[in-house]
Amino acid sequence: MLKGISPFLSPELLKTLAEMGHGDEIILADAHFPGHALNTRVLRADGVAIVDLLRGIIPLFELDSYAPPLVMMAAVEGDQLDPSVEARYRAALFGDGEGLAIRRVGRFEFYERARSAFAVVMTGETAKYGNILLKKGVTPVAAP
Repeated sequence: MLKGISPFLSPELLKTLAEMGHGDEIILADAHFPGHALNTRVLRADGVAIVDLLRGIIPLFELDSYAPPLVMMAAVEGDQLDPSVEARYRAALFGDGEGLAIRRVGRFEFYERARSAFAVVMTGETAKYGNILLKKGVTPVAAP
C-alpha cells in the first residue's frame, strides 16, 4: 500500500494512468461492457464500483481542458437513464461543486471510442449505462 493512493487502484492501473499522454482516453466500464471485444488493453477491477475508482483516480489525473473530458453512453431509444448514476459519478469527481459537463453519446459511438481508447477497465459496476470515459489532460508543472 502507498500513502495517499486509493487501495482500489491496482499497480497495473497506476502504471496505465502514468503511461497515458495528453488526449489519451480510458474507459471505466460496467460489468456488462464488451471491453475484451473492443480493446486489447483491458484491466480488471472486478468487484470495484466506478465511484471508488473515480475517487482514487481524480486526485492523480488531470482532465483535458481542450476537449470534453467526460463522456458517458446515452440511453438507446425506448430506454431511460437512471439520473442517480451520473449524480454519483459527479459527486466522486467534483464533490459538492458543479464541475464539468458530462457529454452523452450513442452506444455505437461510445463503442468506437472504446476501440481507440488507451485502455478499458472492467469493473464490478452493475448500474445500467454505468460506463464513463476520461480524457487525460496536461498535468500542471509545479512552480520551482
